[in-house]
Amino acid sequence: MLQRACGVIICLWMAIVPVHATDYLVKNQSDYFAAEKKLQAGDTIILSNGVWQDFEITLSAKGTAEKPITLKAQTPGKVIISGQSNLRIGGHYLIVSGLVFKDGYSPTGEVISFRRNKNELAFNSRITQVVVDHFNKPDRFDNDYWVGIYGQNNRFDHNNLVGKSNKGVTLAVRLNSADSRENNHKIDHNYFGPRPVLGSNGGETLRIGTSKFAQYNSNTIVENNFFDRTDGEVEIISSKSGGNILRGNVFFESSGTLTLRHGDNNLVERNVFMGNGKDHTGGIRVINKGQTVRHNYMEGLRGSGFASALTVMNGVPNSPVNRYVQVSDAKIIGNSVYNSDVITLAGGADAERSAPPIDSVMSGNLITAGEDGPIFRIQDDISGITFSENARIGAAHANHPDGIKTIKAKLVRAKNGLLYPRKSKFSKYGVPRDLKPIKKEEVGASWYPKPAAANKFDGGSDIAITPSEGVIEKAISNAKGGDVIVLADGEYIVSKTISIDKAITLKGSGQTKILFDRPSLFEIAEGGSLRLEGLAIDGELAPDSVGNALIRTTSYPIQSNFLIEMEGVQISNLSVNKFFDVIKLGKSTFADHVVIKDSKFTNISGSILLAASETEDYGQYNAEYVDIRDSNFENIGGPIVNLYRGGRDESTFGPHFDLKDNMLINVGLDKNNESKSAIVLHGAQYTKILDNQFVASAPILVNHTVGRPQTRIANNKFISTPKVNIAELNYEGEQRVILNDNVYVEGETE
Repeated sequence: MLQRACGVIICLWMAIVPVHATDYLVKNQSDYFAAEKKLQAGDTIILSNGVWQDFEITLSAKGTAEKPITLKAQTPGKVIISGQSNLRIGGHYLIVSGLVFKDGYSPTGEVISFRRNKNELAFNSRITQVVVDHFNKPDRFDNDYWVGIYGQNNRFDHNNLVGKSNKGVTLAVRLNSADSRENNHKIDHNYFGPRPVLGSNGGETLRIGTSKFAQYNSNTIVENNFFDRTDGEVEIISSKSGGNILRGNVFFESSGTLTLRHGDNNLVERNVFMGNGKDHTGGIRVINKGQTVRHNYMEGLRGSGFASALTVMNGVPNSPVNRYVQVSDAKIIGNSVYNSDVITLAGGADAERSAPPIDSVMSGNLITAGEDGPIFRIQDDISGITFSENARIGAAHANHPDGIKTIKAKLVRAKNGLLYPRKSKFSKYGVPRDLKPIKKEEVGASWYPKPAAANKFDGGSDIAITPSEGVIEKAISNAKGGDVIVLADGEYIVSKTISIDKAITLKGSGQTKILFDRPSLFEIAEGGSLRLEGLAIDGELAPDSVGNALIRTTSYPIQSNFLIEMEGVQISNLSVNKFFDVIKLGKSTFADHVVIKDSKFTNISGSILLAASETEDYGQYNAEYVDIRDSNFENIGGPIVNLYRGGRDESTFGPHFDLKDNMLINVGLDKNNESKSAIVLHGAQYTKILDNQFVASAPILVNHTVGRPQTRIANNKFISTPKVNIAELNYEGEQRVILNDNVYVEGETE
């Protein structure tokens, strides 16, 4: 009896006194997985500081609200997950914090996943103070998500997601199972760091749902996040579900828009869009039913069309949920739009998107007009939008709708950094004065630095060299990113193809000559960018090899975007092979800018820039900006530029092509030039060809594909050169080109 009584007492004591949680400090993967199998509510696994290589982390357990199960770094930021690694969590009340993913990529389709597998999702779980930094697949078009959120009632907060350069959404909320719908997730206080232009569809920073599940509500809250230079594609946030709240976020110098792509009854409020005059920075795009857009602030935005400061789209009549549902019952209230280029109404109107907005309201909005913009671009009937109590500061443009009255007000910048009318009597217009934009330092992991804007070619040292065997190769190998190799006058012979895996400038005085006896002089590799200045480069020693190019990219994909710049260079005698190019960009490579200024090119059998490797017509391309000016091109066999963007996708802004104040003599006439053109632009979105002379050359060929290409060819002189050839490949109507003040002269030579 006494023994039984003691047993009862012990059981009662155990029921009253809580069992202590266990902390497991683990130092290798075997220890981790052994600890994971033992986890009970309240337990913590601590990863010891150091680099964890090729670590596919799984956390599968059941905590409680009072006793969550935690996985954390021994010291936040000191646990590096690298190589082929990822994190998958499944269960209830799980918390992960303090990890850094860098120097690797996920072997699966997600870096961080709120599910262990398709049957074991995460619920009531949290990932906080975690960093994913340039954790990209080796091939930029190999698709993955950095974060996939499944299940319900999960939170993703105070994390850093920086530098995604491969295809795929940075963070995706998935609705592909019943247990992941109406999920009540919260995504807050995250730092979405710079995402470079992808050059393809699939570069969204945040997406909620997909077109397949667009009829479902997600009920996800996205608030108080900072989007810093997230330029992947036209949709920064793509909401493809209903019932979401997107509130209090800041979009800083980010090209693209917050897009209500599918789904109904979403709320977009108190967001701030600061473009600072950067190309294609936009605001909010409205599609579907019952959307509310209120108290949002837009300033300095330079986007147009789908990336306007505000876009209200046309829809497809009787549209399926995964196309363009007609805008109805939209409420656009109390927004401020200052110093921005365009507001687009009935946007995207065409033969398919022929259903204009209906039963919608725009009221209480405040805009600047006149020189401070925006202009209204009205592309179809907008009688279905009621305008009331809207105000503008400045003279109206011709297309401003009725229902926007002019007020005389001076804008002053308040303590919150935003502009407001100085007089309080105008406070009924635009955003409220209590709007407090989230600051960069208030988001993300507090212990991890956020990247500042910088020119890749700045910040290094000058390294002086004189002519000797192998001196250029050695100097570049030993240099650091941003360094300038200063070449003394004389002749340099290079016998190796030089790999460029950092930002390097080679600078001469104009009396510096480089010869090379390999098929290529430079090869752009991962992390590389190249600037050439004041050099003469001669190809007379180069061998006759297939695919010769002065500058080429590696034969394998390059993750990161790069720059190529030339100023004051002279390049000649690239003619030993019938297709000897100056710059040749390969598949799965992408140049942010190719810039050529004050340079001279003579006796070249191929092209100056061949950027036409992405020919599968998936909407991919090789270069965003190509800028050529104040240069001479003589005896060039191929087109000086062959720039290709195929397909019919409308998710990208480029390519952009500028050609100004150049002289072209005998360009594009070689029998091996299949295009029979001096310039080939296929699918370029923005083209300016101004103030050039074409002498005894092949014609310009411009193929318009999709979107609303903006092409201007003006003030050029064509001597013994055929007229410009413009082809509209997917558009019925007049050619979309501005041709003015061009002069054609037959038989004259200069």
